[in-house]
Amino acid sequence: MSSEPLSANNAVLVHSEKLPENTPIVSGYEWNNGIDYSALLNGYINCGFQATNFGKAILEINRMLDCREKPLDEESSESFEEDDFIRRKSNCTIFLGYTSNMASCGARETIRFLVEHKMVDCIVTTAGGVEEDIIKCLAPTYIGSFELPGKRLREQGINRIGNLLVPNDNYCKFENWLMPLLDEMLVDQQTKNILWTPSRIIQRLGERINDTSSIYYWAAKNKIPVFSPALTDGSLGDMMYFHSYRNPGLVVDILSDLRRLNSMAVKAKNTGMIIVGGGLIKHHICNANLMRNGADYAVFVNSASEFDGSDSGARPDEAVSWGKIKKEADPVKIYSEATLVLPLLVGETFAKRHFQKQNKNKV
Repeated sequence: MSSEPLSANNAVLVHSEKLPENTPIVSGYEWNNGIDYSALLNGYINCGFQATNFGKAILEINRMLDCREKPLDEESSESFEEDDFIRRKSNCTIFLGYTSNMASCGARETIRFLVEHKMVDCIVTTAGGVEEDIIKCLAPTYIGSFELPGKRLREQGINRIGNLLVPNDNYCKFENWLMPLLDEMLVDQQTKNILWTPSRIIQRLGERINDTSSIYYWAAKNKIPVFSPALTDGSLGDMMYFHSYRNPGLVVDILSDLRRLNSMAVKAKNTGMIIVGGGLIKHHICNANLMRNGADYAVFVNSASEFDGSDSGARPDEAVSWGKIKKEADPVKIYSEATLVLPLLVGETFAKRHFQKQNKNKV
């Protein structure tokens, strides 16, 4: 018999260097132990691929919350009011950002839970992220299919958001609800010298919707500011456009909101960013944290890739290069469509702590 080729042997059987002792070993959930979803999700960190990033995100948010819950000294623990909102001083100010599709889909209820229980300190979202929440208080959104043809839906007066269906009548109901409020805001501007900013407008909408299913009902009730620098880029903008002809004169100032958002970051002792999606909401929060030389904690959830140079797809390390995340931070990005992971991520962090505290108080 001929001997095996030495070159092939050397190529295939290369000797390995020893990995560090603390290198995690790949492992998955042991189903023979029964069904324990918390153990399953916490075991993701050793599963590999995006499951590991999910596990790291749980750790990062829990570090954020550990920092937030540390007691402050008496001097720095006071809250103070500014522009109708209360800035609650804490060890970690949490910035939550999400795109409009998160309000359109069932992730809305997860976000509402965070706001209802004062688990975040401010929100940055798009126009759609505001109006889709309000519209759901007036009429439902339905489950459809990604494959439904746009031509037929247009003829039927049905709008498609992915596999969600929104009857156009929903927007007509929104117009009927919103127009009197825009009239009222114009009167307040003219008679009370109120300077309307996107955050003030969203606060008014939240106060008037009077529906506990709404994110912005709870934001207004709990005095959590909601920033939306592109408030006109959606149905809200359509209604403001029509209103500018019917009853002209309403002015919306975005610069005052920029100052308020950036000031929240500058005055914070530590900051954490949880950003679901990309585009404007991601950059607006990151840029505010640039004003303090970077956030201390960061979790990004989106499906975008960085190969095109877009900010949406950029990994956290790119934000470090700009000074938007601190050099010492340990940020995480989960490459995933957010409806798959956001409820689970909240469940293993914010919600778990919330219900553990409730149970402890009952004892």
